Amino acid sequence: MDPNRPEATHVAVRDGLVLAVGGPDCAEGWGEAAVDDRYADKIMLPGLIEAHAHVMAGGIWRYPYVGHYDRTDPAGRVWPGIGSTDALVARLRELESAMEDDGRPLVAWGFDPNFVAGERLDRHHLDRVSEQRPVAILHSNVHLLTANSAALAGAGLDASSNIEGVMREADGTPSGELQEFAAMAPVLNATGLDFASLSNNGEAVRAYGEVARRCGVTTVADLLSGLHGEEVDMLIGVTGADGFPVRYVPIMNAMEGDPDREAERAVALRARSTDKLRLGRAKLFTDGAIQGFTAKLKAPGYYTGTDHGIWNMEPDHFRAAVMALHRHGVKTHIHTNGDAASEFAMDAFEAAMRAHPNVDHRHTLEHAQLANRAQFKRMRALGLTVNLFANHLYYFGDVHLTRTLGPDRAFRMDACADALDVFGGEFAIHSDAPVTPMAPLFTAWCAVNRLTAEGRRLGEAQRIPVQAALRCITLGAAHVLKLDDELGSIETGKRADFCLLDEDPLATPPDALKDIGVAGTVSGGQPTGET
Repeated sequence: MDPNRPEATHVAVRDGLVLAVGGPDCAEGWGEAAVDDRYADKIMLPGLIEAHAHVMAGGIWRYPYVGHYDRTDPAGRVWPGIGSTDALVARLRELESAMEDDGRPLVAWGFDPNFVAGERLDRHHLDRVSEQRPVAILHSNVHLLTANSAALAGAGLDASSNIEGVMREADGTPSGELQEFAAMAPVLNATGLDFASLSNNGEAVRAYGEVARRCGVTTVADLLSGLHGEEVDMLIGVTGADGFPVRYVPIMNAMEGDPDREAERAVALRARSTDKLRLGRAKLFTDGAIQGFTAKLKAPGYYTGTDHGIWNMEPDHFRAAVMALHRHGVKTHIHTNGDAASEFAMDAFEAAMRAHPNVDHRHTLEHAQLANRAQFKRMRALGLTVNLFANHLYYFGDVHLTRTLGPDRAFRMDACADALDVFGGEFAIHSDAPVTPMAPLFTAWCAVNRLTAEGRRLGEAQRIPVQAALRCITLGAAHVLKLDDELGSIETGKRADFCLLDEDPLATPPDALKDIGVAGTVSGGQPTGET
């Protein structure tokens, strides 16, 4: 990824940094050097960077998986996918029967109604699992949840509840489906499904590091962290321990309080950063999820289904938060799925930049799945960066083609070729784990091939070359995180973070990119172990 030396056979490392790059004699001018040839038969890349995932990708596995695709947990167990409502209920009844009769809730995750044959899941289906025990099923997009009658009652949700996102039956009774965080919160609290608890403990962070290491990642972001008091102390300890395999970039939830106080908190956190822990960035939300019909779309809206577009932050609060964070110089990451959401975010940033110019803020629109070339140009002009959800093309592309967006927009969603033209390679692609599995080579494969799970080519014109896709998961991702002065290329003076592959991705057929084995990683010049 260094244009001055795109290929080499040797790299010299000293004190965790790249000292020299080239041939066998590249370090001669620096004095004596020990030769370590353990990777002589491997292909070395800069350490891969996952710039948008969530630490709950490790912690979520405390709950059983009930999604459409087969998934493998951190312990290596394969959980087979589920294809019908009856099969889902059967698995949940099996899980419920193994639980003690103590009233504890049954919580599962990964479900997506778009892939399940039969009626849309509601409280009546889940009442077949148990009428007494609360049952709550978190959808794969983490923006929706379905609960049984006991869970709704325990959360105090009934016909009188006045919360946007509570879906209802004809008589006004909650159907069991809860869309977006305000509607989900009562059931999340009542069942103990606390997202923070999946993230703010050492076990989850260590598991997250291991998940990342196994797929070649040496720097991983967590795109929504509380980062209060004891959690920060814990993160400094866990990431600073010998052998922790990745650099960790948690993004602070800046939606909890007064915008100025949140901005000041982010600035204060920045000062506590360490070599392995990078603090001081912030996260805001706009809309929901396209496959949940809660993203905010411009005309012509959704192809089929009902538009339930929801703002996860009240618009005036969002604008005030953008202004405060930008004024304090806090790099900010914004969840935007629909094109209307991207436009709303750009409007807010334009106002902030007019008030407080900043030549290199690099605020990032995350997902930006329906952003078109004109919007990319506006982002570039505003100094914004973008991180596209390329994995969506495979995992949800068929749904977007036939149900949510229709062919025209599905063919250009996650428009990597347009982004490459406009941003010149300075953008990223991501997995949003646990929404989809973390695996940057698979993410790159999605951007290169744009194949759906059913084998459709979702937009030939938006395919990008392998070299460009590799840049998106190395130097492009480092640019988006504003760490490209340290990471993303094997270059003198940068951190000695490497990924080892079994095959050369530039010599492998593009359709086989996802199948290349990861042999190991190196962090700060220290091998982290084989994968």
